[in-house]
Amino acid sequence: MKAGFISLGCAKNLVDTEVMLGILREHSIELTPDPAEADILIVNTCAFIESAKEESITTILSMAEYKGSGCCRSLIVAGCLGQRYGQQLLDEIPEADAILGTGAFQRIMEAVDETLKGNRVVIAGESEVIYDARMPRIMTTPTYTAYVKIAEGCDNNCAFCAIPMVRGHYRSRTIEDICAEVERLAQNGVKEINLIAQDTTNYGRDLYGEPALARLLKKLVRIDGIHWIRSLYSYPRFFTDELIDTIAAEPKICKYVDLPLQHAHNSVLKSMHRPDTRESVEVLLAKIRARIPGVAIRSTFIVGFPGETDAQYQTLRRFIEEQRFDKVGVFTYSREEGTPAFAMANQVSEDVMQERYHDLMSLQCKISEEVNQTLEGRELEVIVEGRDEEQPDIACGRSYREAPEVDGQVYIEGDTDSQPGDIVRVRIVQGFTYDVVGERVSSGAKESAVK
Repeated sequence: MKAGFISLGCAKNLVDTEVMLGILREHSIELTPDPAEADILIVNTCAFIESAKEESITTILSMAEYKGSGCCRSLIVAGCLGQRYGQQLLDEIPEADAILGTGAFQRIMEAVDETLKGNRVVIAGESEVIYDARMPRIMTTPTYTAYVKIAEGCDNNCAFCAIPMVRGHYRSRTIEDICAEVERLAQNGVKEINLIAQDTTNYGRDLYGEPALARLLKKLVRIDGIHWIRSLYSYPRFFTDELIDTIAAEPKICKYVDLPLQHAHNSVLKSMHRPDTRESVEVLLAKIRARIPGVAIRSTFIVGFPGETDAQYQTLRRFIEEQRFDKVGVFTYSREEGTPAFAMANQVSEDVMQERYHDLMSLQCKISEEVNQTLEGRELEVIVEGRDEEQPDIACGRSYREAPEVDGQVYIEGDTDSQPGDIVRVRIVQGFTYDVVGERVSSGAKESAVK
C-alpha cells in the first residue's frame, strides 16, 4: 500500500503533515512522491484566506484525477479546509472520500481504513489534541533544519482571522516535552530550530500562568548540536523585557524578530480587535533595536481592512517608511465568513486594495534594498542550503537574518566546496531587494554557536 501526500499552507500545517506521515509509516504504508503510484492520496489543506482556499480546492480536484489515471483508491482531505467546512466539503466534492480536521490528524489511519472499505467519512469536530515528542514524525525539511510547534490554537480573536475557528483555543506543550523533541532532532543532525505557533509570545500562559517563551529558550540553548534557534510569529502584547534580554544574551538565538503588526492606525487596530496601539508598538520596536544589536525585524500588514480610509492607509505607509523594517509581507484583506470583519460596513473595493498593496510593496522594496546595502562589508554566518542551478560555483543559503521559505537568500560566489547544512562565514559584497551576495571567508561549521 502506497500513500502520496501534498501539504499546503504554513509551517504549522507542515508539522501536522510530518506527524501524519510518521503514523502512516508506523502502519507499514509506503510513501511515494509520485501521485500516480499512490493507493491513498492525502491533501493537507489551508483555509486561512480566500486564495489559500482556492489553491486547496484546485489541488484536491487535481489529485482526484488519479482515481482514473492512477492507482488512487482513497482521496483524503485533511487540515484547515476540512475542519472549517466538514460535511459541506464532502457533499460538494464527491471525489473526496474522507474529511479529516485539524484536531483529528492523529486519526489518519481511521480515515484510511474507512475509505478503503468504501465508506465516506468526516472526522473533524472540536479536539484538544496537540502533537508531542512521543508521536512519530517524518521530516520533510532538509536534514539540518526543522520546525517545532510549541503551541496550537489561538485566543487573540482578531476580527479578520478564521484561525480560532479551525485550530481552537490556545494550548501549549510543556517545556520538558519540547526539549525532548529538540534533543532528538539534534541527535539526528538538525542544526536550526524554528519555533512556531499562532502566537509564540503567548507560549506557556495556559500552563504556567505567565508568558514562558524566554524560559523555554533558556532551556533549548543548552542542547548540544543546535546552532540556531529562531522564534516565529511573535505578537507584541507579550514581548516581554525578559524575552528581549534572552534573545540579546544567548548566542544561539537568532537576532531575528518576526512581529506581525497588521496596521499602524489606532482606529483600524481597534476595529481589527488588536490590543496594540501605534504608540505602544513604537516603544517596543525602539526597545528591541536598542537592546538587541544587529536585530533583523520582519512584520506583516493588511491593506483594505473594512473602513480603512485613505488617511488611515497613509498613516500605515508613513509608519513603514519611518520604521524601515528589514522584511515586510503585505496582504490584501480577505473577507472570511464567520469572522467579525465579514459583516462590517464599508468594505474596501478590490481595486483600492490592489493599489495600496502595490504602493506599499514598492515602498518596502526600496527600503529592503537600502537595508541590505548597509550589510556590504559585514561578515555573517550562513547555513548553506544548495547551489545556484545555472551557476554551480555559487552556493546559496541563509544567515540569521533570513527565515526559511519567507525571506531571501545569501548567494556565495566562488564557493565550490560547501555542502547543504555546512555553516560558513561570508563577507557581504552587494545587497539587493531580497537577496545579498557575498564571498566565503572561512568555514564556521565547527564553531559551537552561530551568531
